[in-house]
Amino acid sequence: MAESATFVWEGTDKQGRKSKGEINSSTPAIAKAELRRQGIVATKVKKKGAGLSFSAGGSVKPADVALFTRQMATMMRAGVPLVQAFDIVADGVEKPKLGELIRAVRTDVAGGNSFASAIRKHPDQFDDLFCNLVDAGEQSGALERIATYKEKTESLKAKVRKAMTYPIAVMVVAVIVSGILLVKVVPQFEQVFAGFGAELPAFTQLVIGFSEFAQAYWLMIIIGGFAAGFAISEIHKRSLVFRETMDKVVLKLPVAGDIIEKSAIARFARTLSTTFAAGVPLVDALNSVAGSTGNSVFVKAVYRVRDDVSTGQQLNFSMRNTGVFPNMVNQMVAIGEEAGALDDMLDKSASYYEEQVDNAVDNLTSLMEPMIMAVLGVLVGGLIIAMYLPIFQLGAVVGQ
Repeated sequence: MAESATFVWEGTDKQGRKSKGEINSSTPAIAKAELRRQGIVATKVKKKGAGLSFSAGGSVKPADVALFTRQMATMMRAGVPLVQAFDIVADGVEKPKLGELIRAVRTDVAGGNSFASAIRKHPDQFDDLFCNLVDAGEQSGALERIATYKEKTESLKAKVRKAMTYPIAVMVVAVIVSGILLVKVVPQFEQVFAGFGAELPAFTQLVIGFSEFAQAYWLMIIIGGFAAGFAISEIHKRSLVFRETMDKVVLKLPVAGDIIEKSAIARFARTLSTTFAAGVPLVDALNSVAGSTGNSVFVKAVYRVRDDVSTGQQLNFSMRNTGVFPNMVNQMVAIGEEAGALDDMLDKSASYYEEQVDNAVDNLTSLMEPMIMAVLGVLVGGLIIAMYLPIFQLGAVVGQ
């Protein structure tokens, strides 16, 4: 749930008089709902300290869908009729595209379509898993659980992105700085060394050679780098064998592989818990769960589990046979099946591994900082030493 904040509002009261004020709430949509209960029709609601005009642009992201789901769950829990809830949420969003999406869904629902069938018309924002959950939630009242599921999964994705982005960004900066030194700084030293009339140290000659190569082919190096990145991305999209090979390699990477593996297990447990609790049959739930793991090794394992379960085998036995899931998860699933509380045990497993990912990301960040400083020191310091080494040697000769 979002933290409470102060919102500034403008609107009209029951007598039609214009009024304005402040209200504490977690989101603009919930603030509008509270004002409506007080007999005030709010026309503008904005967090205090910001302008009253809504910010523009931006595509609808998964985090926006998670926020929309949470707001709808809150409205429905408060007893607000479905169509009216759409109006309240749409009026409170800051992204125009998200508002357009919500109003389009609202129009379909007002026309007699179910919530699930309305969002199925927007597959770019609502995948099959989400639609199936909403479809089950309309009968079982599980929209609140769906909102929690979306928030948890988006939070987990953000943590994994943080773990992967930080070291990559720093290494890219290191490469750019090294490139600038090779192309712009080293040539200046090379002109100075040309007047020495003595043989340069081997290390300096090596750096100068790299510099000459970078000066001659810098454009080709940049184009080749982008072309290689694009080619790898396309092959990854089109080749199942390449994708499976890369996913296996990624899982074996030190530290990062552990984070990716734990996040895949957490997503598996969270998604299966939510779908099963929402009333989706286990075999159908496993169909939806496979794609949510984010790694082809686990996708294949989940499909194998699905096939085994469809023949009558217990879930924990089939999971154990894949050799992919850790013993803790297998045991939790076995206890859940035995006690008739599978969704609860899966939920506990998901929470445990989400916490493990959180701790691993923090540890990786702490570990990467000294490693990154060391790498930068070797790259930049090595170039500086290479350039000053002839000067040091010349000074030693002069001093004799």
